Amino acid sequence: MFIVLLQPYNEESEIMISKNRIKQIHSLGLKKFRDEQRLFVAEGPKVVDELLSVYSSVYVAALPEWLEAHSCDLNLLSGCTVDRVTQDELRKVSFLQHPQEVLAVFRQPDYEMPDADTLRQSLCIALDGVQDPGNVGTIIRLADWFGITRIFCSLHTADAFSPKVVQATMGALARVYIYNVDLPEWMERLPQDWPIYGTLLDGHNIYDTELQQCGLIVMGSEGKGISPQVAQMVNQRLLIPPFPEGRPTSESLNVAIATAVVCAEFRRRAVAVGNVCN
Repeated sequence: MFIVLLQPYNEESEIMISKNRIKQIHSLGLKKFRDEQRLFVAEGPKVVDELLSVYSSVYVAALPEWLEAHSCDLNLLSGCTVDRVTQDELRKVSFLQHPQEVLAVFRQPDYEMPDADTLRQSLCIALDGVQDPGNVGTIIRLADWFGITRIFCSLHTADAFSPKVVQATMGALARVYIYNVDLPEWMERLPQDWPIYGTLLDGHNIYDTELQQCGLIVMGSEGKGISPQVAQMVNQRLLIPPFPEGRPTSESLNVAIATAVVCAEFRRRAVAVGNVCN
């Protein structure tokens, strides 16, 4: 259990991080403890600043310069323990090789699943077994860039609230809702008229295919692509072709890069017709 001391921020306070506190924070590197406590760790000014405006924080460890710049914000945080620390102390608790001014522990959000009508008016992403934390974090950041606010992650996809994923999002978690679902079971309940797009080797050239502006974009795992169970529910099969056609090239694209190509093409078409789904 993560211990929350009801200690408001005080500019003059300087408290060494206790061994117990370090142990608690390091435990959040494991999904088991993140799930039990419904907490996650974020680090660095960019990521922490983005998330402080959205998520509830229970703990902050920061260098004096960061605390001085944020003293007004921190005084408004109810029930948040704040430790003023040195660089060496921050390094002891950090998950990064080079800690960056601040580490914070936040409560995980509990998002309500969108209903059928909401989905019909949305462009969403589903991740089917994407296991590399850097790829998952980059895709969340891409979704934020392209105005896609919902990502549905299979049970075999890297946890969006792991330290590595959170770091790779660069704060995009503040604006993108993450849902962990049994992907095949969830897809079976989707509206029948909602297009489900997937990048597959037998797909149609994405640049020659009509794309509706609302739907679900499914991206598969790094090594195996979209699983057979999910692939059979894809009703719009897409292919990102190499250029020029027939030229010897790499076997495949990185999943995050492929996601960027697909999302960019959807948004390019949307701008052309003046119809953008959220």
